[in-house]
Amino acid sequence: MKESFVPRPAVSVTVVPLQSLHATQVREIFQAGIDEGHATFETTAPAWDVFDAAKLPAHRFAALDEEGRLLGWAAVSRVSERCAYAGVVEHSVYVHPDARGRGVASVLLKALVNSTEAAGIWTLQAGIFPENAASLAVHRRAGFRVIGTRERIGRHHGVWRDVVLLERRSTAVS
Repeated sequence: MKESFVPRPAVSVTVVPLQSLHATQVREIFQAGIDEGHATFETTAPAWDVFDAAKLPAHRFAALDEEGRLLGWAAVSRVSERCAYAGVVEHSVYVHPDARGRGVASVLLKALVNSTEAAGIWTLQAGIFPENAASLAVHRRAGFRVIGTRERIGRHHGVWRDVVLLERRSTAVS
């Protein structure tokens, strides 16, 4: 399958823990993804306190450029409170529109893989709209595999949408 995006030159990225000082930029990048229509079922980026409560603190990262601007962010949420699923999380990765195609998402996914494996998490999963070819491609390159497609799983602006379910099983956590 041919990828529908053209990579731009790589950018220098520093990955740091995502904190409240990044809240405004996180919300702006999240909203940009929402506005484009192929990132999430959400219609409005949540306030920081809602976002903060939903994401696991040890597995939240910000990608910064040389001047300290937020290029993208990644975070995980529990999929269940049941102990059987303690090692399974769902993640989100969002990149500023001007920084896409430059390796930012790959750097953030690597940080998530490293932090979750170090914490004993064995599965990272994501649900991606099939129209989001760039996200599907970067996830495949990061070792994710397609589990299947959840057809007509939810309505988005009154239209039924499919979601491709992907997972990355750790080879380091057994």
